[in-house]
Amino acid sequence: MRNILVIHGPNLNLLGKREPDVYGRVTLASINKELRELAKKNKAGIKIFQTNTEGEIVNIIQQEAESWADALVINPAAYTHTSVAIREAISAVKIPAVEVHLSNIFKREEFRHKSFISPVAAGGIFGFGKESYVLGFLAALSLVKSKR
Repeated sequence: MRNILVIHGPNLNLLGKREPDVYGRVTLASINKELRELAKKNKAGIKIFQTNTEGEIVNIIQQEAESWADALVINPAAYTHTSVAIREAISAVKIPAVEVHLSNIFKREEFRHKSFISPVAAGGIFGFGKESYVLGFLAALSLVKSKR
């Protein structure tokens, strides 16, 4: 079985309420439900975490990559543009990572155009709303399959 770790970064727990003109009305619960169904359909294991804390993200990446995960799908949210610690955690573990964002970060404010995560990710998917997660999950499965 292929095991995919999904991490949602800060403020994603507010999806559906927060800036609906940017992020839409989709909730984190509905994204997680769709990912769990996709995992079941593809006979893959899935663990999903959301935290607003940078250090927790680092800990989760290290612990799960060491003991369980074959690949990572991560929306680092605001930490995309600030976190060397998350970048280093992804770089240090030996599993591929797919960076996802609901919005197209390159069509937004200038400070969002720089991702600390992209250079250490296998790839990135931006701007497709909740489909960014679906595409990211499928990409992670493909990366694990091609690695074996």
